[in-house]
Amino acid sequence: MPLTHSFQETIRARAARDPAFREALFQEAMQGLLQGDVDYGRTALRTYINATIGFERLSEVLDRPPKSLMRMFGPRGNPTAENLMAVIHALQKETGVHLEIRAVANAA
Repeated sequence: MPLTHSFQETIRARAARDPAFREALFQEAMQGLLQGDVDYGRTALRTYINATIGFERLSEVLDRPPKSLMRMFGPRGNPTAENLMAVIHALQKETGVHLEIRAVANAA
């Protein structure tokens, strides 16, 4: 279901003023991907991109067409590992939100 314009603006405004919310959006997207819920993770990452730097800026940073990036994170998108890692790297650099990966034994 497409997000309404007002909902997108609400998310963008909250992300702009609340660093903890921005971090939580990124973390949620990454957890979805790492836990195998690729559709959810891709959608959450798209929300994070829209709420932070936007696809136009991401396009400039990665030197890729914005429509191509939008398709990667759309409902039928399937970014390659190389593209996904490039996007994650660019988002960390541009937003200042950095991932910290830890291994946890016996996590259920």
